[in-house]
Amino acid sequence: MNQIHLNEVDWSVIPAPVDDGGAAHLPGLTLPSVPLPATDGQTVDLSTLSGRTVVFGYPRTGVPGQISPVDDWDMIPGARGCTPQTCSFRDLFAELKAAGAAQVFGLSTQDTAYQTEMATRLHLPFPVLSDDKLALATAARLPTMEVAGTTLLKRIALIVDEGRVTHVFYPVFPPDRNAGDVLEWLKTHPR
Repeated sequence: MNQIHLNEVDWSVIPAPVDDGGAAHLPGLTLPSVPLPATDGQTVDLSTLSGRTVVFGYPRTGVPGQISPVDDWDMIPGARGCTPQTCSFRDLFAELKAAGAAQVFGLSTQDTAYQTEMATRLHLPFPVLSDDKLALATAARLPTMEVAGTTLLKRIALIVDEGRVTHVFYPVFPPDRNAGDVLEWLKTHPR
């Protein structure tokens, strides 16, 4: 069962991911130095950024009208919802910045060309980072999943202060509420 619209999702029929412990090692981790290409043409190394950074990772965004990578995509716990999650960060971007996020980034294993189309189509006010070589995912041991022979990130959000992971949101469900949860955390945990 695939729900056709990328942003209109009935979460009651989508299986929620469970906490498999895949992110338990991340709080307190100093991120490894891994430069990643961004949709704004820059190269970003999350380990070197000053201030508070919000990074939300997701498996893959879809393109309207294109077929999912597998027929049962919606039934893979944590797979569905990348576009709603991304749009929620877009919609709350100004509030996230006002609550102390010096920068916000999306992160996936899709290549920059694919991400740039999505960032333009969705009018994102923040860059999306490509980990298509799985360099950061491997070095930081980010939780991943295999779908149709492709390694994808599991949905996650990180609060990073001066290159060190301060807080982790994992698992994330429903994805469209993730930005709101991050915003509440930022408001109650100022730097």
